[in-house]
Amino acid sequence: MGSQCTKLTPCCLDSQFKAAVVEVPSVGDEEKSEVNDLPTFREFTFEQLKNATSGFAVENIVSEHGEKAPNVVYKGKLENQRRIAVKRFNRMAWPDARQFLEEARSVGQLRNNRLVNLLGCCCEGDERLLVAEFMPNETLAKHLFHWETQPIKWAMRLRVVLHLAEALEYCTSKGRALYHDLNAYRILFDEDGNPKLSSFGLMKNSRDGKSYSTNLAFTPPEYLRTGRVTPESVIYSFGTLLLDHLSGKHIPPSHALDLIRDRNLQMLTDSCLEGQFSNDDGTELVRLASRCLQYELRERPSLKFLVAALTPLQKETDVPSHILMGIPHSASSSPLSPFGEACLRKDLTAIHEILDNIGYKDDQGVANELSFQMWTDEMQETLNTKKKGDASFKQKDFRVAIECYTQFIDVGTMVSPTVFARRSLSYLMSDMPHEGLSDAMQAQVISPVWHVASYLQAVALATLGMENEAHAALKEGTNIEAKKNADSGQK
Repeated sequence: MGSQCTKLTPCCLDSQFKAAVVEVPSVGDEEKSEVNDLPTFREFTFEQLKNATSGFAVENIVSEHGEKAPNVVYKGKLENQRRIAVKRFNRMAWPDARQFLEEARSVGQLRNNRLVNLLGCCCEGDERLLVAEFMPNETLAKHLFHWETQPIKWAMRLRVVLHLAEALEYCTSKGRALYHDLNAYRILFDEDGNPKLSSFGLMKNSRDGKSYSTNLAFTPPEYLRTGRVTPESVIYSFGTLLLDHLSGKHIPPSHALDLIRDRNLQMLTDSCLEGQFSNDDGTELVRLASRCLQYELRERPSLKFLVAALTPLQKETDVPSHILMGIPHSASSSPLSPFGEACLRKDLTAIHEILDNIGYKDDQGVANELSFQMWTDEMQETLNTKKKGDASFKQKDFRVAIECYTQFIDVGTMVSPTVFARRSLSYLMSDMPHEGLSDAMQAQVISPVWHVASYLQAVALATLGMENEAHAALKEGTNIEAKKNADSGQK
């Protein structure tokens, strides 16, 4: 990264988850909103979100942060296969349940393609959780500051800041002008590589009302004076993001403004961007950043002005975001394995052969709750019941297999995802797809990252006529299996 950066003309610059019963989706459509075919905002039960995240499994943690209001974000999947992000707050973050619900419902009314839309919430006892769309392609901070393959191209950086300005302008038009702690971690990329602003930041996320958890060097000066965030404070934070995009680093605004005043713009620009933009375009972005960072609130531009100024700067507008970002397209998928192919064809005989060959090796590492009961005659009888079920499964006597596996599961002494998977296929073989789907989902609750559970869900959903959901489950199973094989190959 030692190459010379594009030179800018310094002109026109202003100053300053034990397994619980899993609900099976009914065949039918949810109530939709107009944007992206999203369901309307709803309240979830804690049990629903516990199931969706496999009991808030460590494997499903996406992020942990928030000094003022400690929270953990999990990825999950609802009964209808919709992927979600679940933000679980510290117990003391929202002591007032009514305030939490009011805030969540208000933000949940927003629906825009530039937002990571809020789908629902949960408020039971001391639990406070938010549910949003799941974004699979990381945060802007990851791509901008911690990239591994390639830096974000100039055209994509311009697209990100325009989409961000449009998201904020939409929120303002809907009466939500305050965005708390706007930073590069609040911008995420969807499956197509499009940047979206997290709706979590639209809510007050701590009981003391404080809005900034980042370094004080990046905090709007008026917030330091009064402890209050204003719409103009959001513009200031937007200015820091413009600097992030220009420099590829998180530079304190005061330092950046010093560089601008000294006309030392080479130190401000990312050397990885050499040759990607003109002097005029670079100078304009610097000008906009410096205006956003003005000390006086009234001197900062409006969001409408920023959208108007950023729109003509856009480059390669006909190139999809995933190409500019260098990430796999959602429409493309990994080649199907024999297991995936069998599920796509709904070839239950082939699936049975694969499951029989796998045996119980995928149960390794699953925590089983064993007591002294395991040495008793009762425990031996339970194990014998499982062995009888396995023998019946192998001989394709699925009725007896279901009976034996059910007895084993009902005892509840040992937890086995493989038993649920085998009973799931036995149900499918017996023309009982709803029961098969329930068991496949339960297998995933026990083992969150297991391709077999996703594959069996795909077959059950397809049998139920839920083709879109079946496709999503098949794709998920394919990705999990591919990652597992890749990880095994590296060892």
